[in-house]
Amino acid sequence: MKDFVLYCKSYRNDLLRLKRLLTSIQEFNLDRIPFYISTPKSDHTALTEILGADGYIWVADEDIVASNPRASMQKYEAMPGGLSQAIVKSEFWRLGLAQNYLSLDSDCVFIRPFQKSDFVSEGGVPYTVLHQNKEYFQLANNRGQTKVVENLRSEARRVQSLFGRSGPEFYCAPAPFIWSANVWESLDREYLQPKGITLWDMVTPEYPETLIYGETLLKYRAIPLIAIEPLFRVYHYDWQYFLMRRLGETEAKAAKHYLGIIYQSAWEAELNFGLSQKSLPSRLFKRVKRFGRYLQSFI
Repeated sequence: MKDFVLYCKSYRNDLLRLKRLLTSIQEFNLDRIPFYISTPKSDHTALTEILGADGYIWVADEDIVASNPRASMQKYEAMPGGLSQAIVKSEFWRLGLAQNYLSLDSDCVFIRPFQKSDFVSEGGVPYTVLHQNKEYFQLANNRGQTKVVENLRSEARRVQSLFGRSGPEFYCAPAPFIWSANVWESLDREYLQPKGITLWDMVTPEYPETLIYGETLLKYRAIPLIAIEPLFRVYHYDWQYFLMRRLGETEAKAAKHYLGIIYQSAWEAELNFGLSQKSLPSRLFKRVKRFGRYLQSFI
């Protein structure tokens, strides 16, 4: 078992984004940390056609699901892709490949050199992204996006209540996530097994895996808590991206504080692979809307 690896759960529609991520890892991965990719078995051929076979180690999503003897393959197959993807990422530890891992999304891009010490302390303890999201909440409020704040805070309180914790809301997002097998295992041992359920029953859109991980760590303390701020600069919405650009933010400036950037896939339709690509009129309409948001950022 390795002490730390990189991991990305992807699928067919995200393979062009994944190729961009792989290219950035090959450029900036100073310690040559192993990089694992999982996809459904049905997407493996497309994966090798787009990415080739070098620079990563592939595992099948189905093997991750099967590594939990109490999980249901039928439930995995019937579940919406976005939700099953979140659970597969959380169950990667069960393969026994690594004690800790950086869980990346396909739309992540590294923008400067990185090494294991960015994610794990000298004593071998993984850092934990844990913060109160104040900067993002303030920005959302400034732009009149109060519903965003209300929804995220309500979500955090719901997950807190599962573990009986009161007090301030904490967030382990955005991606990428530094996750410990010890924390996930403590959730299984202390919470899931006594209730006769699995993560496939617990994670829902109302109870996301990122908040569950953080509350599990705070509850059971499976590892020492060494909190850090988010690793990547994330543009949650295109209006946020345009606003930051207007204020002078560039990739080079972001690299002073962040290892990478996430451009949300919802507004990068040109990087969709395969039949899910939008039609030309649809893409043009989205660009017009995006330009309108760019103009609004000046207001």
